[in-house]
Amino acid sequence: MVATILSIQALRKSFGNLHALDGISLDLMERKVSILIGPNGSGKTTLINVVSGLYKPDSGKVFFGEKDVTGYPQHKLYRMGMARTFQIPALFWGLTVLENLLVAYEKNPGEEFLKSLLKRFWENPEKQAMQKASRILELLGLSNMWDQPAYNLSGGQMKLVEIGRALMSEAKLLLLDEPVSGVNPTLAHDIFARILRLRDQLGLSFLVVEHRLDVALRYVDGIFAMAWGKLIAAGLPEDVMNDRKVIEAYLGG
Repeated sequence: MVATILSIQALRKSFGNLHALDGISLDLMERKVSILIGPNGSGKTTLINVVSGLYKPDSGKVFFGEKDVTGYPQHKLYRMGMARTFQIPALFWGLTVLENLLVAYEKNPGEEFLKSLLKRFWENPEKQAMQKASRILELLGLSNMWDQPAYNLSGGQMKLVEIGRALMSEAKLLLLDEPVSGVNPTLAHDIFARILRLRDQLGLSFLVVEHRLDVALRYVDGIFAMAWGKLIAAGLPEDVMNDRKVIEAYLGG
């Protein structure tokens, strides 16, 4: 039986007189890749910002698994297994691809001053971090770029590295903000194919804000469609894309 990993209940968020979220409710299932679509100003990014702890909701609830995490700050959600990426990647530009992943690993006691003086405290954790990073780089198709500085990467590769950093945190749920925006079609398809590989091999769940429906639709398990701060449709891709409300609000039909 598939469990719910994220449950959003009657979520509201306003900025002055603008009702960015007007009673949004949805359930995201484990080990599924779902996309969040809608025209500009529909509230997609605000929803991701509230769920990930960047904004606090005015009312409503957010459950991560069975735990009420409404209003939790980003760092606390991150440690619980919810990670978020941004449309514009924020990498450590002077570090290599591998180093960008390793800095996200939080289980190394060698970072503590006293323990750093004793090899027995940090030798095994460092090996574990390297093994984990190597596996993630392989899953993301970046193994041959491990020693490249981040500033040498293409836009699509930068987004893959950002996903890799989230995976180093033991993430169970990834909230991705337009992972293929500005990426050439070949790499865009490769990014979504690797998202499916991460779902299948690591058991991850994804909620993806995405405009590139020409790419995304063939890879996703479900769609949530928003307009005017409300959820107007949810379900299988073919059902949502043929919904009259979605056609009118999102596709302009």
